[in-house]
Amino acid sequence: MKRIRAGRRQIQFEFAPSEKAILFHLLQLYPVVPAAHHRLSKGRKLPHREENQRLLEESLQAQRDENQKQIHAMLNETGRFAESPQGFRASFSRGEIEWLLQVLNDVRVGSWIALGSPALHPELKKDMSHQTMSQVMTMEVAAFFELNFLNAVSGDLSPGHE
Repeated sequence: MKRIRAGRRQIQFEFAPSEKAILFHLLQLYPVVPAAHHRLSKGRKLPHREENQRLLEESLQAQRDENQKQIHAMLNETGRFAESPQGFRASFSRGEIEWLLQVLNDVRVGSWIALGSPALHPELKKDMSHQTMSQVMTMEVAAFFELNFLNAVSGDLSPGHE
């Protein structure tokens, strides 16, 4: 994944065919964080707790539904990922990158939760089943895309740099 150019409104990237396929796969995994993970409070007694929790869950579900619509639209948008000699080029507004970061973060954090929210990576090496390895890879690859998008927005990823 390379940043090709950055303007005030758009940032253009170039993706190898495998990077595009992996990004599409990650986006299609959304949402990964379990809905039950989002709680208003973990022990504090709040007035109208059940009603407020239900409102939170409804709001989160509405946001997830909207994100899934946007993912579907992006993945099927003609010309969004235009073929280039090195793979594919795609431009994103800064708002779209912020949205991509939120979706990728859900995938990354959801994978971490699925692993049991481990504190240290060496703990993961003890029981590397196929499912565990898949979650670790998903978490790490989502982090790769997040880092590259963040660096492109902040200016730390110069044009042509991987």
